Amino acid sequence: MRRRLGEALLGAAVVCLALLLRYGATTVAAEPSLDITEPYASPLELLLSPDGSRLYVLCQGTGEVRVLEAASGRELQAIPVGRSPRGFFFSPDGRRLFVANSWDDSVTVIDTKSSAVTATWKAGFEPSSVVEDGAGKTLFVADRIGNDITVLDAATGAEKETLEAGRGASYLAMTADGRRLYATHVYPNPTPHRTPPESEITVIDPVRAQVIDRLKLESIAGAFHVALSRDGRLGVVAELHPKNLVPLAHVEHGWAFVDTLTIFGADVSSEPGRTVEVPLDELDRYYARPFGVAIAPDKSRIYVTHGGSDVVTVIDTRRMLAYVHAHREPFAEDLSASAHYVVARIAVGKNPRGVVLSRDGARFYVANRLDDTISAIDTRTNRVTQTIRLRGPEKVSALRRGEQTFYSAQYAFQGEFGCANCHIDSTFDGLQWDLEPDGFGRDIVANRLIEDLRGTEPFKWNGKNPTLAVECGVRTEMYFWRSQNYDDLRLADLVLYIRSLPSRPNRFRAADGELTSAQERGRAIFNRTVDKLGQPIPQGNQCAYCHSGPKGTNQKSFDVGTKKPTDNSGLLDTPQLMSVALTAPYLHDGSAATLEEIWTVYNPHDQHGRTNDLTKDELNDLIEYLRTR
Repeated sequence: MRRRLGEALLGAAVVCLALLLRYGATTVAAEPSLDITEPYASPLELLLSPDGSRLYVLCQGTGEVRVLEAASGRELQAIPVGRSPRGFFFSPDGRRLFVANSWDDSVTVIDTKSSAVTATWKAGFEPSSVVEDGAGKTLFVADRIGNDITVLDAATGAEKETLEAGRGASYLAMTADGRRLYATHVYPNPTPHRTPPESEITVIDPVRAQVIDRLKLESIAGAFHVALSRDGRLGVVAELHPKNLVPLAHVEHGWAFVDTLTIFGADVSSEPGRTVEVPLDELDRYYARPFGVAIAPDKSRIYVTHGGSDVVTVIDTRRMLAYVHAHREPFAEDLSASAHYVVARIAVGKNPRGVVLSRDGARFYVANRLDDTISAIDTRTNRVTQTIRLRGPEKVSALRRGEQTFYSAQYAFQGEFGCANCHIDSTFDGLQWDLEPDGFGRDIVANRLIEDLRGTEPFKWNGKNPTLAVECGVRTEMYFWRSQNYDDLRLADLVLYIRSLPSRPNRFRAADGELTSAQERGRAIFNRTVDKLGQPIPQGNQCAYCHSGPKGTNQKSFDVGTKKPTDNSGLLDTPQLMSVALTAPYLHDGSAATLEEIWTVYNPHDQHGRTNDLTKDELNDLIEYLRTR
C-alpha cells in the first residue's frame, strides 16, 4: 500500500514538473494558458450535394458548415450555424440543409443555392441529428438529453409532437422510400441494477409520426450511426458491447469491450424485428469505438469508421451475411469471426467520425475530427487518394494533444479501448464497473460525468486519488491499459484537456437564473438547518453542508448509509451536483435508478440528509431544485 501511494505521489510530482517545464512556473500557478487562439474545425459529419460536386463538412469546433469543391477539396465558403453542431441533413430536393445545434437546442435552416441561413428553429434538449421526410413536410430531430425525437413542421419549424426514444437519442436514418425512420441512442436504457445493458433501434413511421417498433440491442451501451441499403433490405448500426458486469481484470484477454455491428432487415432474417450482432475485432487487435457507417449503393461493401483506432473497416457484405446464416448465435464475442468478412482496414486521420459515399460508390470521404482533415478513399483499391486539410491552426496545441490522447485507444493492450469508451463524447456512459484495485466483486462503482471538474478533487468514489494526474496516470496504466503509459508531457496534456471541459447548458434553469416557485421551495429545503418538527439537523447531515459551493461539493468524504455488502467502506467522496439531472443511475454503485430513489429507497435512517419528514410534493420540489444545479 505504501509503495503504491509513493508511486502515485511521485507520478503527480513528475506531472507537476512536466507542467512547469511546458508552461512555466507563473502560468502553472494559475491555469495553463492555451497557445492557440483560433479554434480547430473539428469536422464531425459529411454530406455530398445531390450532384456530387460539393462536399459539405459539419465543423463542430468552429460552429459552421464548410462547403468544399469535392474534386479538389478547395473551400468555397463557410456558413456559421449554432453552438456545437452535431448533425445535418439535406431536404429531399437538395434545396435546404438542416443543421442540429446541440448546445443551442436549435435547428439552422440553410438555403443551399444562396448559402444563406433562412431560419433558426427551436428543437428539444441537445439536438444531435435531423432528418426530413420524403414529402418534405415533417422534420425529425433526435434530442440527446431529452431522450426523444422532436417532430417539427418542415415549413414553419412549429413543434407538432414528441416521440419517446432511447436514452441519449442521437442518430437518425431514413429508408430511401421514406417509409421507415430508424433512431439509435448513445446511453443504455434503464435496467435493473447490475444486469446487462440494453439499447434499442427505435422504428418510426414518418408518415404518421408514430413509433411502431423498438428493436432490442441486448448488452449494448453506445449505439451510434445507423445506415440503410438503398433497397431497404439491410440496416447496420455501429455500437459498443461493454463487459461491465465482470471485474475489469482481463484486458489482455479482450475482457473489457467488444466492437460490433448490429445488422437487421430482410437480408438478415425473414423474422420481423430480428437483429444480429457481429464482431469487428480480431484475435490480436481491437478496432475501438465504431461510429460512422455507410453501405455501398450495390450493397457489396459496408464501411465503418473507428474513432479510437484511426481506421476504416471494409466489410464484404455477401460474406458477412453468409457467415451469419451459416453459424449459430451468439458470436458477438468470437474474435475469429471478423476474418470471414473483413476485407480491409484503411488507416486514416485522428478520430475518424462521419463517412459519406459518392452516389456511384466509387469514392468515399471520412471526417477526421481531431486532425482537421478529410480522407478521400478509392473504393476499388481501398486506398486514401487524397487528404484534404481544412483551414485552421497548423500548430497542434497542448489542449489538442490532450484531446487526441483522450480519444485514442492506442495506449491500451492491443488497442482495445480509451478514455472515450467510458466517457462517451467526454461525458459518461451510464454504466457501473467492477474495477480491480478494490478487489474482485468489490466496490462496484457508477461512472461519473467529467465536465467542469476543476475544484472537485479528490477523485474516485473512495476519494483516494488527490489529483487528475494520479487518477489518469500510474493507476490507469496498471489497472486499465495493461500496456504502456503516457509519458509525462502527454499526461500533462491529457490533464489539461479534462480540466478544460465545461459544463453543458442547464436546460432546467431559466436563462436569467430565476427559479420557479417549485425550485425556490426546493432550494429552501436544500438549505434548511431545522427539520419540520423544529429539531436541528446536524451539520454533517445538511444538504448544503456536504454539497456546498458553486459545484455542489465540499470535497470531503462521508458515510451516508449506502454501504452495500460488496463495499469495502461506507466512506464516500461527495459528488459534485453539476448536471446531476442527466447522470442516472445514482449513488456510488448506481443502485438508485432515479433521484427519487436516493431518498425513498436508500435513506431509511436519514443518514443521507434529513428527508423522511418530507411529503412527496416537498421531495419533488427538492429534486426540481437539484435539476437546476
